[in-house]
Amino acid sequence: MKDEIFKEPIKKQFEFDKSVASVFDDMISRSVPFYRESSNLICKLLSRILSQNAKCVDLGCSTAELLLNLHQKRDDLNLFGVDNSPSMLEIAAAKATAYGAKINFSCEDILECDFKGADCVILNYTLQFIRPIKRAEFMQKICENLSDNGVFIFSEKLVYSDKTLSKEMIEIYEDYKENQGYSKYEIAEKRKALENVLIPYTEDENKTLALNSGFKSVETIFKWANFAVFMARK
Repeated sequence: MKDEIFKEPIKKQFEFDKSVASVFDDMISRSVPFYRESSNLICKLLSRILSQNAKCVDLGCSTAELLLNLHQKRDDLNLFGVDNSPSMLEIAAAKATAYGAKINFSCEDILECDFKGADCVILNYTLQFIRPIKRAEFMQKICENLSDNGVFIFSEKLVYSDKTLSKEMIEIYEDYKENQGYSKYEIAEKRKALENVLIPYTEDENKTLALNSGFKSVETIFKWANFAVFMARK
């Protein structure tokens, strides 16, 4: 379904409810520049570096688009998807069945769930929705629960330390969204809905957070304006 949620005035802060879940695949593909390309890059990389039968956990898996992509590239992997939205997981499970993919789904708070022994953890545009006061502890939990030499992939919207540059990048991004078919009104309404819900960090802040949590290295593997994908190694 086409994302037209913000054609009407917003009545609440943004949340991943049934209305968002029903249009989520369209929403994220039109809202995140090069989303399909960056997701495909993640899956190609993981398919090359993960060992046979590795355990891969997607925290905040939404409709499981990335997990299904990974399954198509490596059907030996043990895939797990965690999300706190029943509506998202209902769609995810239906898609997995349609693709014949064995994916274990769990409806839980990602801050509380158990994923000990994972060889790979993915947070695809999810960390930015976690309150900043909880991010360091959660990132440390991810590092501690990964197996030795495990990898952590996380994608995030960014801000820039240079306020002028940040403003220019936001305007470029809004031009991008207009070119994807969103009206100025829809863009403004979504921005209001996400205020104080999506709280981005700078690229350096994200890397420092990972290193301070115990990861031995962290690299930016994809970036477009104020969007980036990082890979950290335990």
